[in-house]
Amino acid sequence: MRRLVQGLVILVGVMAALWGIRHHLEQSLQTTAQGVERQPLYIFNWGDYIDPELITAFEEETNYRVIYETFDSNDAMEAKLKQGGTPYDLVFPSESIVARLKNQNLLKPLDYSRLEGTEHLTPWLLNHAFDPGNQYSLPYFWGTFGIMVNTEQVDPATIENWSDLWKPEFKNSILVLDGHRETLGMALQARGYSLNSQDPGELAIAGTYLKALAPNVRAVLTDEIKPLMRLGEAPIGMGYSGDAASVIADNPNIVYIVPKDGSAVWTDNFAIPSTSKNEAGAYAFINFMLRPENAAKNAEYVGYATPNESAKALLPQETLDNPAFNPPAEILQQLEHYEFLPADIIKEFNEQFLGFKMAL
Repeated sequence: MRRLVQGLVILVGVMAALWGIRHHLEQSLQTTAQGVERQPLYIFNWGDYIDPELITAFEEETNYRVIYETFDSNDAMEAKLKQGGTPYDLVFPSESIVARLKNQNLLKPLDYSRLEGTEHLTPWLLNHAFDPGNQYSLPYFWGTFGIMVNTEQVDPATIENWSDLWKPEFKNSILVLDGHRETLGMALQARGYSLNSQDPGELAIAGTYLKALAPNVRAVLTDEIKPLMRLGEAPIGMGYSGDAASVIADNPNIVYIVPKDGSAVWTDNFAIPSTSKNEAGAYAFINFMLRPENAAKNAEYVGYATPNESAKALLPQETLDNPAFNPPAEILQQLEHYEFLPADIIKEFNEQFLGFKMAL
C-alpha cells in the first residue's frame, strides 16, 4: 500500500512537472502556426478604450503578442511607469500629463522615420504647448467637456453657457464631475477666464463663484454620472463627449451641449515609455492604428472623436453631422487645451475645489 501511495505521488509529481514545462513553454514561446516566436508587446491603456477586434487583427497580421493592461487615471499610469516593474512599450497619457512624464524622462522621443500614417492626423490637434512639435506624443482620441441634459426634464434651449448652470431653476439638479481641473476650469470659463489660469486672484474668484453653485448641485461624482444620466435619475450632468455618446446611445432623451462661453478640448495620446523593450512593436501598433479603416472602426467602438481626418469619410454621416461631437469652427475657436500647470498652481486648484465640496 505504501509503495502504491509512493508510486501515485511520483506519478502526480511527474505529471505536474510535465504540465509545468508545457505551461512554461507555451508562455515563453507563444509561437505562430509557422513556428515563429511571438514577441510580447506590453500596452497600457485606459479601460474599454480600444476595439478588441483590432488587437486580434494586429496579432494575426504581425508576430507580436499583445499583453494589454488598463489604468483608471493618469496618476495611476504615471506611478506604474515610475515603478518600472512592467516594461510597457506603449502608453496612452492625456495631454495634461505628457509634459510631466517627459520632464521625468519617462517617455522616449518619437522617431518619425519609423512612423507611417501621420499625414492622416488633424493639423489643429498637433503642435500644442504640452508637446511642441509632437516630439513625444501623437493624438489617439480627442473630445470636449460639456453638459448632458435630459430633455424630458429640462429644455436644452435654456442652457447655452456654463453660467446658465447657476440659474435658480436648476436647484438640486446637477451632477458635477469630481475633478479639480474640469470643474474649477468650468467656473473660470464661466467668469471669462482661461481654464489654465495661474492667477491666484482669478482662481479665488472662480472658487467663490463655484461655491455659489452649491444649491443646484445634486452630487459630485465621477463614473457614476453616466449610469445616473442613462437612467434619467438627474436632469443635468457634466461629462466628456465620449461618455455622453455612450449615455445617448442608451437614452435618446439625453443631449450633449458644448458651452458657448468656453470648454475644454483634450487629447489622449500614443506615447512610448522609457521602459519599452520592444520599440519596433510599439511603432508597428501605432502605424496599424493610424490606418484610416482601423481608426474609423476604433472610433465607432469607443464613441470618441477620431483625430484621423481620413477616417472620417468611413464613419456614419449621422456621426459627422452631430455638432456636439464634431463642433463647428466657431465653437472650436472657443476651446482650450488643458495645459501642464506648476505644482503650486495645481495645489491652489485643489484647495479651491475642496472649498467648494465642503460648502455643499
